[in-house]
Amino acid sequence: MITLLEQMNVWHWLALGLVLLLLELLGTAGYLLWLGLSAMLVGLVLFLVPISWEMQWVSFAVFSLFTTWLWWRYQHKKDRVGDDARSLNQRTEQLVGQTCVLNEDFSIGQGRLQLGDTTWSAKSEANIPAGTLVEVVRVEGIVLVIEEKARQ
Repeated sequence: MITLLEQMNVWHWLALGLVLLLLELLGTAGYLLWLGLSAMLVGLVLFLVPISWEMQWVSFAVFSLFTTWLWWRYQHKKDRVGDDARSLNQRTEQLVGQTCVLNEDFSIGQGRLQLGDTTWSAKSEANIPAGTLVEVVRVEGIVLVIEEKARQ
């Protein structure tokens, strides 16, 4: 096994990198992308500077960890920004803008509201009589904030 590792040259590293990149095309969700690029980087370094087989594998490990970490940092920041703006699978956020007619009087403060097939906790900053069309203007946690909908 050691003799196989000692025989690694530039072309082996480039071939390993290309094979990993081709396997990435099968849909591994980015797991092999950074390993493939790291193998190609080792091939480039080996082309420029002759290094021992031990240093080649250490370089591959370091490049792999570094590129994967850089991608994770980039993606993590992007995911956090995206989470704040998304409404997919967040039922309460999807309710903003929905309207309904009140079944009973709603006094200032917190109460219950029938919206669709569910009863929700809601709050209002004004007294609203029964039979009035109301609109959900925002969500605070799991409490819907409602206002009387302006007649058109």
